Amino acid sequence: MGRETTKQEIEYERAVFEVWGFIPDFLDEEDPRPAREQFNARYIGGWNPFPGFTLNIDSMELRYPGDPPMDPISCMIFRNEMICIYPSSWVLILQGDATWEVARMD
Repeated sequence: MGRETTKQEIEYERAVFEVWGFIPDFLDEEDPRPAREQFNARYIGGWNPFPGFTLNIDSMELRYPGDPPMDPISCMIFRNEMICIYPSSWVLILQGDATWEVARMD
């Protein structure tokens, strides 16, 4: 018989879901493909990189010409990739070699 889930754990899970939604469900640790390929296969809109952004890797500040800079709301590690979610449903995948892509997942 398992232990009872605490109110704090339930609130934490709700908060994570409010930020990330179903995005973590599109990733499977058993699937050897990188996050980009898994998002492309499992997310209804696919993974469609959006050009024109710049990223300050030190601060993770994301910029698009004419828009205010955005700081990540939350980041998670998936194997050797960092996935960050930004305001307006922008999702960034940062590789270990500092290459990155950003796409909208809403």
